[in-house]
Amino acid sequence: MPADIPAPPAATDEAPHPRFAVGVLAFCGVVVAVMQTIVVPLLPHIPALTGATPAAASWLVTVTLLTGAVFTPVLGRVGDMYGKRRVLIASLMVLVAGSVLCAVSSHIGVLITGRALQGAALAVVPLGISILRDELPPERVLSAVALMSSTLGIGAAVGLPVAALVVENFDWHTMFWVSGAIGVIDIVLVLWCVPESRLRTRGRFDAVGALGLSGALVCLLLAVTQGSDWGWTSGRTVGLLAAAVVVALLWGAYELRVPTPMVDLRISARPAVLLTNVAALLIGFAFYANSLVTAQMVQEPKATGYGLGASIVVSGLCLLPGGVMMVALSPVSARISGRYGPKVSLALAAGVIAAGYVVRYFTSHSLWLIIAGATVVASGTAIAYSALPALVMRGVPVGETGAANGLNTLMRSIGQAFCSATVAAVLAGITFVVGGRTAPTLHAYQVVFLIAAGAALAALLVALCLPGGRAPEAVGTGTGAEAGTGTVEGRSRNVAGDRKDGVRTMPVREIREIREIRETQEGA
Repeated sequence: MPADIPAPPAATDEAPHPRFAVGVLAFCGVVVAVMQTIVVPLLPHIPALTGATPAAASWLVTVTLLTGAVFTPVLGRVGDMYGKRRVLIASLMVLVAGSVLCAVSSHIGVLITGRALQGAALAVVPLGISILRDELPPERVLSAVALMSSTLGIGAAVGLPVAALVVENFDWHTMFWVSGAIGVIDIVLVLWCVPESRLRTRGRFDAVGALGLSGALVCLLLAVTQGSDWGWTSGRTVGLLAAAVVVALLWGAYELRVPTPMVDLRISARPAVLLTNVAALLIGFAFYANSLVTAQMVQEPKATGYGLGASIVVSGLCLLPGGVMMVALSPVSARISGRYGPKVSLALAAGVIAAGYVVRYFTSHSLWLIIAGATVVASGTAIAYSALPALVMRGVPVGETGAANGLNTLMRSIGQAFCSATVAAVLAGITFVVGGRTAPTLHAYQVVFLIAAGAALAALLVALCLPGGRAPEAVGTGTGAEAGTGTVEGRSRNVAGDRKDGVRTMPVREIREIREIRETQEGA
């Protein structure tokens, strides 16, 4: 799986103001992440607004999870091969198209289609991380990537209160018009500020591998997200889980045989990469419980004995301080990773998340203490989300950054899917009747906190098992690293390979030698 080392890009690929690229890409990441949660405050009203059933309305969230999971690793791979900025812009165009569909219709089928398109744009985040790794000098990579990765959490925290304000004060279609307009602004800013990455991966796109991965993910996530409604022992749920296992095994066997696989399983099986992806799944689970539970808990009526009877806007605002902390802590996480290594950052983050849930377990009656606990969890998540891409980049060749970060983002999404199913099962299973309605007990919420804390502690153990401490100095391969001929990246840039479509690629012999050097460095 050769990593191509390109010649300087054509003038048409240069952005006139690349110094603003980090801010623009981070803004794109926040917008895309907001799309994942923007309809949550609207869900209880969708049946009345569209005439759809509650089960159909739930697909407005489920479908974005499915398309995000499928397209994130696939588009990451496409970006590695054909140009990351090009694919990023295409993803933003899909987001705009989905927003317009949702804005012009109240038909549930059209809304679900639009939401599917919005979900596919989640690939913007790993693509942005890959561009930053390729284009920035090494000393700026960690901080920029930390900010870009944290946008997933920032957007989730900001999306709920913003959407709640729109739903309460404007026509609900307005938020889709706004999201479409912001998507257009994102496209213009990317064209203006973000240069096309000069790295390409050589080879043929693995269409069969992409279909196999998509099939396995759809079967798995459908079973997980719909299992509580269908029944965990129903034929549909069990059949989909079995199909996911069979398709995944066949896909894995195929990927090991093709020269340019969709996912290089040999690299993904390395402890540094495998454990990082396991940690991403656990952190995704632990973080999402915070978002799911906080808004619902404070909205519970006071008659429950623990609920605060807060409005939908107040419940959304409870997560806003966490979003602010994620912005503030991303550079702090980068400094920790730069000094002690991303392994230490990830372990610290997991411990902070677990501590946050302990706080939440004992402080569930006061609004300000609930906000404090939720903010502690978000703070730990910010550090973790900043460390994960640094760990990924340390373990994979530069030509596979997009696909590898896409896979890591996918693991976070899978963790969130399992969290959603777990929270739904716990809150539906531990209930009592109050004021003529069934509501979760306080103990149900506390069980969720304990489960989420357990996931965070498991992530801490995984982080401690990661090999190595500090990341290699030349994590980035941008312009600032070109002179470093003592590193793999530096040597790669001095290889005079073949040219194809204006891109310079390495001969197989040089690729093998560079791989040997990389493996030696990793072993050291």
